[in-house]
Amino acid sequence: MSAQSSLVGRAGHQEVNDLEAKVLSLISEADLVELTSALVAAGGENPGGTEEATVDVLADFCRGSGLEVSTELVNPGRPNLTAVLPGGTQPGLLFLGHSDVVPAGVGWDRPPFEPTVRNGRLFGRGATDMKGGLAAVLIAFKALRAAGVELSGSAALVCTVDEEDLGIGIRAYTAAALAAVPVSPLAPAFPYSACVVAEPTDLETVIACRGDSYLELTVTGKSAHSGRPADGRNAIDAAAKILDLVRADHAHLQSEADDLLGSGTWNIGLIRGGTGISMVAAECTVSLDRRLLPDEDPQLILEKLLARIHKAGIDSDGISVEASVTMEMPGFRTPPSHPLVTNAVKALADVGVASVVNAWSAACDGGFISRDLGLPVIVMGPGGLNDQAHQVNESVSIAELIAASGAYALMCLRHVA
Repeated sequence: MSAQSSLVGRAGHQEVNDLEAKVLSLISEADLVELTSALVAAGGENPGGTEEATVDVLADFCRGSGLEVSTELVNPGRPNLTAVLPGGTQPGLLFLGHSDVVPAGVGWDRPPFEPTVRNGRLFGRGATDMKGGLAAVLIAFKALRAAGVELSGSAALVCTVDEEDLGIGIRAYTAAALAAVPVSPLAPAFPYSACVVAEPTDLETVIACRGDSYLELTVTGKSAHSGRPADGRNAIDAAAKILDLVRADHAHLQSEADDLLGSGTWNIGLIRGGTGISMVAAECTVSLDRRLLPDEDPQLILEKLLARIHKAGIDSDGISVEASVTMEMPGFRTPPSHPLVTNAVKALADVGVASVVNAWSAACDGGFISRDLGLPVIVMGPGGLNDQAHQVNESVSIAELIAASGAYALMCLRHVA
């Protein structure tokens, strides 16, 4: 049995009309494998490379499938891509993904950027995170186009660069989107009313994500000979006292956990300080990871930490502390009763997947769409975040690629602004 007939067969037992069944029949396993493989082979390690080759593969596929496609250069060799399946005048459905992958590392059974298929899975760096999700969206668009569907509103895929590092791609996209939205209430607003992030969730429907932020503290003291430490002011000692405050706040956060997302967390990621063993350390830098609930502002968190440092008297007697937020990725939360959520769960059911509604402790670019553009957001895509993404011998289930693509197509057909 072909992948197409298998998908339609599963859907046929659910509430799928003739047009929807036609679209599902046009979702091709061969197309999914071919496009995912081409995207994996294009690489895009971050850091260490650029995403340009991946974007070229996406753009060529879109043009060959009759989709509108445009790119916006964020940095040299690093273009964002927008692919649009045109529709009517109603606000449409936005899909979001990223073109970069984490470095492959060592220990692979086969070359990580030479995709292979075996036992129903496609192997290669990025197969799960998230070249498979990108392919599933575009194959869904291709099937809708081939079926001659006229959507009530356009469907689009935005593929950003640099998601795995500092998020320069999503920041550029939301900034441009905000600048393009007319001020006049009589003019058309942002053309999409909801967003699906096609990151790997094992086809669970994720309705909330924590955000993330990096905070960097530089503690400055005074150098002296270690034989007379009292002549100096030890920045490492002062940093250790600050870390005691961080650990205490981490414990406090655990006592006030959110039912869905848990709590914010602190992690001490990097510490650098001192010049030599026989010298009092004049400087120490601490890099902290602070996971965020959707309503938390890292700048306010940093200000509160600095206030506690001052109250404890750490930044006195020759010790100074400077601090900044060096990275922020906001979280989001969408009500489980929202039509975007129920549409996703129903679409998955109609392609044979019983999707669990869940939350992520991880962060993703969807938080920027929620915060900056005000759209409801979910994350739903093929592949496993915990057992495949960023792993050696990364792979994605071809059956999940087919199911995801079918669900995305149904969501486009059924989307109501």
